[in-house]
Amino acid sequence: MKKVVVVGPESTGKSTLSEKLAARFKTVWTPEYARTYIDHLDRPYERQDLMEIARGQLLQEEQQAALATNDLLICDTDLYVIKVWSEHKYNDCDPNILDAIARQRCDHYLLTYIDLPWEEDPQREYPDPEMRQYFYNIYKDIVTQSGVTWTDIRGSYEEREKLAIAAVERLLKGA
Repeated sequence: MKKVVVVGPESTGKSTLSEKLAARFKTVWTPEYARTYIDHLDRPYERQDLMEIARGQLLQEEQQAALATNDLLICDTDLYVIKVWSEHKYNDCDPNILDAIARQRCDHYLLTYIDLPWEEDPQREYPDPEMRQYFYNIYKDIVTQSGVTWTDIRGSYEEREKLAIAAVERLLKGA
């Protein structure tokens, strides 16, 4: 089974793209577990919550992989996102999360750019363009150094979808 991960800064269309790709390729997608976890907290998230989020993300991904069809699983994020937030907010990352990152597998990354308008959401933290660019650069470094193929996803929602579909089709054909 091939695993495609959509990664990028906040409010760059990752969830929308993940859902559309899953529909297009008639498979399932794994939503970002952090959203569900934080929605159920009655307080702001803290450093120790990140390990629980990582566990939940991996469990959810495992469950969705069992339901995936057409040898394809689409994931809206992976553990690198937790690492980026942890390092930004707490200046470090739990070694258990780093170990899990070393074991995670991805066949192709779709890196979403910051050219979509910011959409307000209570869980989003950095609407200013400089911070959005800062996080994009971090994710670009991650995918570039991952040893995994990746595609830069930019433009309108329609343009992004076309770029992503073409990338997934290449992956599935082994190109």
